[in-house]
Amino acid sequence: MTVVVAEGQRTRRTAALALVAVTAVWGSTFGLSKDLITRLPVADYLGPRYLVAATVLLTVCPRLLRGMTPHTLKVGIGLGTLYAAAQLLQFHGLAHTAPTVSAFVVAMYVVFTPLLAATVPGRGVDRSTWLAVAVATAGVGVMSLRGWAFGGGEAMTLLAALLYAVHILALGRWARAGEAFAVTFLQLATMGVLLTTVGAADGLTLPSRADLPTFAYLAVFAGTITLLVQTWAQGHLDSGQAAVLMVLEPVWAAVFGALLWHEALGPRTLGGGALVLAAMLMVVARPAAEPLPEPPTSHA
Repeated sequence: MTVVVAEGQRTRRTAALALVAVTAVWGSTFGLSKDLITRLPVADYLGPRYLVAATVLLTVCPRLLRGMTPHTLKVGIGLGTLYAAAQLLQFHGLAHTAPTVSAFVVAMYVVFTPLLAATVPGRGVDRSTWLAVAVATAGVGVMSLRGWAFGGGEAMTLLAALLYAVHILALGRWARAGEAFAVTFLQLATMGVLLTTVGAADGLTLPSRADLPTFAYLAVFAGTITLLVQTWAQGHLDSGQAAVLMVLEPVWAAVFGALLWHEALGPRTLGGGALVLAAMLMVVARPAAEPLPEPPTSHA
């Protein structure tokens, strides 16, 4: 029994560190995405990006099609639809609010996730996770907020945060580590089809040749690889803990902003980042919990 618990603890910590690496890649995309969106409409940028990501994953692992079941189809398509809607709301909300306020509002999924998890029978949230949520939220607030007037942009971003929380909770509940490739492909393909359809409604604008290296990075590394790792990692973590780890994204964004775009790291950024890092360490150092029961299969 001791060996099993120790192995579970190692796997959980590996999953946590993998999710931290995912947030680092996400953080590196802020400046790149902001630049591309000055030349491409939001849906025209997101749709082809996810279609390319899905194509890359299928090319590398064509055997994932053999693992398709009614369960994976429903989970993958449902998760992809949630994420596509959240992305549209977040990016359109960003056009109507300050980036720092948007970063704080969208990070509210770290609060929504355990709140929603607490309503699911058998999926209560322990005190250590709530404490990490509070510390992470305070950290993002210190980093981001410079005054806030709530309007349409903030409302769209807050709804996006709620959808991200639902996605995190659903991924942790229904996705299984052994189905990571199939579920990831279905999510990417669903997002790609839906968002490209939205973009094509008024004519699709594709990235220029000069933008292709950036677009390839965003599609493959920040699309295929990160979603695959996230899907696997959440098979080994509580949803509330995953949300705390993923809120590291704005910390990485600040680091890459300073390193690549020479943005200043002021005392508030450093202090808020330290709080978020403290919340991350609280999650990583948490003792392993009892394994959750396997979710029921879908009755197709």
